Amino acid sequence: MAQDTLEIEILDDGTIKTTTSKVSAANHKAADEFMAMIAKLTGGKTTKQKRKKSVSHLQNRISQQ
Repeated sequence: MAQDTLEIEILDDGTIKTTTSKVSAANHKAADEFMAMIAKLTGGKTTKQKRKKSVSHLQNRISQQ
């Protein structure tokens, strides 16, 4: 069974980039809540981008402004 993963990277410009695997239904709500918490704590703007693969993946970027 594949694992659900959240990869978190802090870019040189201070952007927090989170890349996820395809998250299972059992963990999807917790992953969404985690992303919302990061956005709230950093006070930055959040955007989502789908990666160019047949499976939908989300990439969130939260920037301090």
